[in-house]
Amino acid sequence: MQMPSGRLSPPSAVTVDAAARLHLGFIDPNASLGRAFGSIGLTIDTHGTRITARHADTMRVEGAASEAQRARIERYLEQLRSAFGGSPVAVEVNEAPRAHTGLGSGTQLALAVGTAYVRLAGRGATTAQIARLLERGARSGIGIHGFDHGGLMVDGGHDANFAAGSARVPPLLFRQPFPDAWRVLLVDDTSREGLHGDEERRGLAALGAFPRALAAHLSHLVLMRILPGIAESDFDAFAKGIGELQQTIGAYFAPVQGGVFSSPAVESVLGAVAAVETAGIGQTSWGPTGFAFLHGERQAERALAVAREASRALPSIACSIATGRNRGANWRAANQEKCGIDAA
Repeated sequence: MQMPSGRLSPPSAVTVDAAARLHLGFIDPNASLGRAFGSIGLTIDTHGTRITARHADTMRVEGAASEAQRARIERYLEQLRSAFGGSPVAVEVNEAPRAHTGLGSGTQLALAVGTAYVRLAGRGATTAQIARLLERGARSGIGIHGFDHGGLMVDGGHDANFAAGSARVPPLLFRQPFPDAWRVLLVDDTSREGLHGDEERRGLAALGAFPRALAAHLSHLVLMRILPGIAESDFDAFAKGIGELQQTIGAYFAPVQGGVFSSPAVESVLGAVAAVETAGIGQTSWGPTGFAFLHGERQAERALAVAREASRALPSIACSIATGRNRGANWRAANQEKCGIDAA
């Protein structure tokens, strides 16, 4: 499948840095009010993905964290070469988060490899074109829009005729910079993975209809509490809104993920944090990573200390602090300054 695009002056090597994202919840998972899913999410400054791609004699992948990751990248390279042509490319994975933890690692890896490839091939393509080609964004558009823009985002989901495998990326409805002073405590259970692949598809199919009243409530919650909270830097409104959204959507997914949180250990640690700090508590995507939004650095350090104390007897729990990232991915050619992802 050849994609229409202009020819660019190709570099010899390209490095792409992409941010991790937190998926903060769906608004209407099964289109009870006419549009499916709809998502709110945030890019963060930790757990990012970095790959370097260069021209090579043969297609190859170096530095992959697992055979599954290697096979995924090889498949991407085959799809990209079929679409854009070009000479063989070697991809080195310089940095990537643990897979299936709720940080959007699969989409960021795909978009990073795709962005590097099209630039090495001297071609132009939008992030949405690359996402469609590599079959990303079937439900949420947060990872795709986060790759382009960063910040706090809301996408509009899919229309009522949505079907799995749809080529259309959910539209970006809202994007706002995340306040510089606010922090995010991340709590990961390294002994677990979130639902993914066939298991995820079966889980979604097993769920009952999402009540229209709840979809209406979440829509109002996002529009009239969470987004004004971000726009006006009103932390309490934002944190309470996120907590209520998470509790509501988590209860809906509980039958297939084992509870409002997929990891009881993460739930316990975040409960200890919520007992001593005003925080927006939840789980990103299918987890197991949970989060707590905190009002500032001092509150975040206190929350981190509480989380570490609460997880002292839980060796699989890893805790860290992140800030929001208010810019998209960037790329740089060999011996050149780095560029924004939509730079030619």
